[in-house]
Amino acid sequence: MSEPRNRARKIETVAPGILHWGLHDDRINFRSDAHAIKVAGQTVLIDPLPLVEGALKKLGTIEAICLTGSCHQRSAWRYRKQFGVKVYAPQGAVGLEEEPDIWYATGDRLPGGLKAVHAPGPTAVHYAFHLERGRRALFCADILMREGKKLRFVSNEYQDDPKRTRETAKSFLQLQFGILCFDHGAPMMKNPRAAIQKALEADERR
Repeated sequence: MSEPRNRARKIETVAPGILHWGLHDDRINFRSDAHAIKVAGQTVLIDPLPLVEGALKKLGTIEAICLTGSCHQRSAWRYRKQFGVKVYAPQGAVGLEEEPDIWYATGDRLPGGLKAVHAPGPTAVHYAFHLERGRRALFCADILMREGKKLRFVSNEYQDDPKRTRETAKSFLQLQFGILCFDHGAPMMKNPRAAIQKALEADERR
């Protein structure tokens, strides 16, 4: 899927070394969000969305681009060409517009200190990224989304296996993190693991 036409104008700092930006995504007529990890002046883009030039420059030196799955290619290929960096994508992903430089699998360590966590449901080849340093963060891609103060599951119509998506969310509770980041919704920094549990309970009551 090609990248959105809109470009984000502002980058926000979620926590030291964790950046976030979002925009209205014309492809889906909904909000989309992206993140970056910045360590010692080197920046790793996660499922990157387009930025205006001024904001892009504030990211500093781009080191790599990491994709959680084929459904979040977004601006990855254009930025790969622009910055001359490598794109990391999950092994077995289908529908990629270009060939990634490096394939990763479960448990692999990626640039920026990210650990690849298999997170199936939206597709079979779908990943989350776990940042295990600092306050610890989990980038959960299309498993959950945030609306206001609440979390909910991404609609079943966008899931290959909704039941497996719920199982993946439950597995997140075994990880340690204080920040939860989404591909659709603002990051959550207050009791994110409890919020996941509430989302699971609310979903079971439906």
